[in-house]
Order: sequence, then structure tokens, then C-alpha cells
Amino acid sequence: MMRVKLICAGKLKEKFYQEACDEYAKRLSAFCRLEICQIPEENRPDGLAREAEKFRQAILPDSYVIALCVEGKLLSSEELSRRIGARKNLGNSRLSLLIGSSNGLDESLKAQAHLRLSMSPMTFPHHLARVMLLEQLYRAFSIESGGKYHK
Repeated sequence: MMRVKLICAGKLKEKFYQEACDEYAKRLSAFCRLEICQIPEENRPDGLAREAEKFRQAILPDSYVIALCVEGKLLSSEELSRRIGARKNLGNSRLSLLIGSSNGLDESLKAQAHLRLSMSPMTFPHHLARVMLLEQLYRAFSIESGGKYHK
């Protein structure tokens, strides 16, 4: 079973975001071992670099790293599913996904990622991005398994 670690800057404050994340985490348990790691947001001038170190410490060893960033690649749900499936077929059963704070991710983290992924050219709150990414992961695994969730 694939091991997936979602590493996020900041804690969810709104109950509705947490409930949505919990629902998708429950659904994902049929497909992967999901871990959600929340690192503290840094508000100092050197905050992104400090956050980057905490992200690096949390990334699963030997994992395929996906960084969410607005300048990343736009993928369809099917393409994301194929990419995740390809990781499994290559024997890489670890996936680390990075969501930065409202200030984004440090450039060094983006450079380290195997894939820079954009959800949209529009701007979303980073807490909503967490829900959206979990939903897309669930959709990707459902597509790969031939499930009926994706239409």
C-alpha cells in the first residue's frame, strides 16, 4: 500500500475545513496510508527558509515529492492518477505533497520537488487547497482502481 504524507504549513482553524479533510482522509484509507503533518507557519522575514527546513525534515525518505505552487503544471485528474500509478509501478510507494503557507513555498523546496503542481491559475486559501488536494488524491486513486467516483 502506498504511503502518502501531506505536509502543510499552518493548522486548520475552521471546523468545516477540518471536517472535509477528515472525510477525505477516511476515504483514502482504502487506497493508501495517509499521514498529515502540520508545520508551524513562520512570520519572520526569513520565514520561508525556516519553513523549508521543517518541510525537508518531514518529507518521507526516497519519496516522490509534489510541491503545490501557482506556477506549477496544470494536470487533469486522469493525468494525476497516471503519475501516481506510475510511481507505484516503478516501486516507489512513497509520496510527499507540500502545501506552503499564505506566503507560498521557498524556491529551494520547489526546486527539490519532482513535480510542481498547480490546482489553478486562480488564488485559493492554502487551507482550502488542502481539502482540494485530498479530494484530488481520492479521485486519482479511485480512477486508478476503476472506481465509480470519477465520472
